[in-house]
Parts: sequence; C-alpha cells; structure tokens
Amino acid sequence: MDNSYSGPLGRSGSLLHDLGGDRREAACAAVAAYRGEELATSLLVKIFRRLPMTFGVRLWSGPTFCVGGGRDAFLEDGSVPAQASASPPRPRFMLCFRHPRAVYGLVLGRDPLGLAEAYFCNDLDIEGDLFAALCLKDHLKAMQLPLRERWSAAIAALQLRALNEREAWRRDARSAHGGRVRAHSRDENREAIEFHYDLSNDFYRLWLDRAMVYSCAYFERADVSLDDAQQAKLEHLCRKLSLRPGERLLDIGCGWGALVIHAAQRYGVYAHGVTLSQRQLSVARQRIAEAGLENRVTVELKDYRDLEGQAVYDKIVSVGMFEHVGLKNLPLYFSTVHRLLKPSGLFLNHGITHVRAGWHKSDPSTLFINRYVFPDGQLDSIANIQRYMEDAEFEIADVEALRPHYALTLRAWVSRLERRHARALEYVSESTYRVWRSYMAASALEFESGQIGVYQVLASKRGPDQPRLPLTRRYLYEERAGSPRAGSP
Repeated sequence: MDNSYSGPLGRSGSLLHDLGGDRREAACAAVAAYRGEELATSLLVKIFRRLPMTFGVRLWSGPTFCVGGGRDAFLEDGSVPAQASASPPRPRFMLCFRHPRAVYGLVLGRDPLGLAEAYFCNDLDIEGDLFAALCLKDHLKAMQLPLRERWSAAIAALQLRALNEREAWRRDARSAHGGRVRAHSRDENREAIEFHYDLSNDFYRLWLDRAMVYSCAYFERADVSLDDAQQAKLEHLCRKLSLRPGERLLDIGCGWGALVIHAAQRYGVYAHGVTLSQRQLSVARQRIAEAGLENRVTVELKDYRDLEGQAVYDKIVSVGMFEHVGLKNLPLYFSTVHRLLKPSGLFLNHGITHVRAGWHKSDPSTLFINRYVFPDGQLDSIANIQRYMEDAEFEIADVEALRPHYALTLRAWVSRLERRHARALEYVSESTYRVWRSYMAASALEFESGQIGVYQVLASKRGPDQPRLPLTRRYLYEERAGSPRAGSP
C-alpha cells in the first residue's frame, strides 16, 4: 500500500506516524486567547468528512464534535451541520487540537510530517485508543479534497492563521532530528547508532525484557510473557545455528549482550560481539563480568567493515542490524560475513524487510523513520535480500517468517512504555516519549497489515564443505523446555 496521499491542497502527507499521545494534560493559560473555533471546526469537518470511520475532535477552547463517518458533513453554504456540533457518541479515540497551528497546518503546511511535529510539541494530542487512531493511515486517500474545496479550505486556513499569528505559543522543545545519512559511511553509521541506541539505557530498561533484547521476540503462544518470549527467541537462534561447545560465534550488532551471554552459558561457545553504541558496550561488558564469562565472551566497539581475518568463526549471527547497513552496502556486508565464516560454518541473518523492493525515501513513513528514529535505516524485500546473499556465494538453508511475532513484541513494548510514562520522563523528554510511543505503535500496525516483515535466513558458504546441520528441522523444537541438546541432530 502506498501511504502517501494528496492532502487538502494537493501536497504529499501521511498520518501513519502523525497521531498518538498520552492522557490529555491541563491546557496552558494562553489557550483561552486562541481564536477561530468556527473556522477550525469547519476545516476539520471538511478535511475528515469522507473517512469511513468516525472519531472525536476537541479544540483548544473545549468544543467537542465528531468527524468522518463517510457522510457529506460540510454543507454547500460552508456551514457546519447540526450533527457536527451535537454531543457525539463516545468515540474510540479523540484528536485534541491544543493550538490553531495544528489545524491550519493541515492545509498550509509543506512538511508532510507537520502533524507529527505538532504532536511531539504538544500542539496535538490524542485520547483513547492509540492503535485505532493510527488506523487513519488506511484511509488517507479519503482526505483528498476536490479543487474547488481546496481553495476554500486554503482561504479559511489563512484566516485562522491570521487570527492567531500574534499569540505566544507554549511548546515543548522541538523533537530531536537525527543527522542525515547519505553514504552510510563509518562515521554516519556510528552517529546514527549513537542517536538511536545511546538515548538512555535506563529508558530502554523500562519497556524491554529483563535481558534487554531489542528485536522481535518468539511467541510460542500469544499469551506468553515478553520475558519468556525473548528467552525463547535467544534459544531459537542458538538452536537454528546448531551451536556446539568450543565453537567461535560472532554476533554483529550485539546490543546489550543478551545473545552472546546466552550462547556461552547454555551452549559452551566462545562468543564475540561488536556494536557501535558505547552505552550498549558498557552494559554488555558489565553483564559479562557479572556472569563470570570474561574468559568466554568479549565485546568491542567496532564497525563490521573493520573486522579482520579469514575463516575466523564457526557461526555468525546478526539480529536487527543489517537494516542499518544501507542497500548499496549490502554486497559488502554479506561478502564481509562470507570472508569471516569458516568453510563449513553457518550464518543467520535476522532482520526487517519491506513488501516493496528498494528503499523509497520520499514516502512519508520513510521520512518519519529516518528523521526521528533510525537516520540510517533502509529496508528491502526478502527476495532482494536472498539475492544479495546468493550473489555473495551463500547457499540458503532455511527462511522463516516471524511477522506476527514482531507485532506482538511491539504491542508489548508500547504497553510497557505507556505504563511507565512518568518514569520515562526521568530519562527522556515528553517529546522523545511521544516519538517512541507513536513509532512503535505504528510499526505494530505495519507488521499486522503485512507492509513490513521480519525474516530469519540461515545460510552457509556454497561449496563442497557441508554445514553440520541435521537433515530435518526437528532439532529446533525438541526438548525446548529442558536442557539444550547443543547442536545434536
């Protein structure tokens, strides 16, 4: 699905990540001075009238009304029908416009992420079901206005802006933007990783599982706890790699060290991890020391391109890292892994893919991700990823889709973050909290709709040296509740 749309004035925009928020805060004293209730009401009813869903709207001065529902809710004479201002049935969610700028920006703004910025700066908020609000992304084309109505909407928006342009705005600090990544150079990738992962270890601890695994969990049942699902994912990765005692394992993008520690403790391997995040590195080293694994597990701050050696590792794994590599660098990434892997070794690549081939950087959803969350993030289709791997002389042994698992993971993260909102503000700003809440909720919906997926691809070097893999997949599921049968068929 193309999430772009031609907005009320024909501009490109998106609500995919624009909506979200926490419980409505007390309005600031300046709100009473904002003017133009009737203009704002008329604009919002007009913009949202063709949506097949109904939701509530509240303006800065208190009026509440319903919009949408697929009805022609804007009269030919430009007035608002009676039902728009009547007491509506309780909607699943309500958009709360705290400042007129968030209304006229829908029409006059040139930034396709203007609503997102309004939300992050507390000019826009949401009450009720966040996920229901984010479903607006499925109906963006219904927001298009005929040419005649675009002009009338533009005039009304200009009038609303003129009424309020002298008012002082009380806004949170603008949400932080990540640096622009052009070439996916070492410096750009390091800065992008620092922007995302060095936010605050304490912030991540609030909503991740105990082991701090920041990637798709593995749910054997939908009601399994996040902690158990993440432990099951670590176990699933180790079993899939058929780890054996004494083998050398490399984890590219090791995060806070959960996988290398699990593999060493339960499978007796010698594990080495690399990361570009100094904060992740510090926690990983602390955890390795606490587990008494300094003689079996090491981690370092290093770019994958700087890893040296030939046929060094028996097994190599990368979980949630290759999305940062950049599409043009994928051949280098896979050839580097191929160089480091022993002839009979195994490589497991776990990462997110997009339903469409290539990276469409002009899509509003893409703009959101690269501006606020992952400055260097790029996705491709699973078909292209497999082609890159085969071009690098890998033979693919197994491909597993885990899309429903990531949707469950993200919903669990959102729920845990929401419950710890007050604690989160001890480590990050309200603006950053809103970015993360909306980003993870919208991503859950994208996984549920099938627009993005996540795959584990198991591969070996192509050639006469056969990888030590069982003939069937039975080894992945036997005795999961008991002790691992370290790589036995």
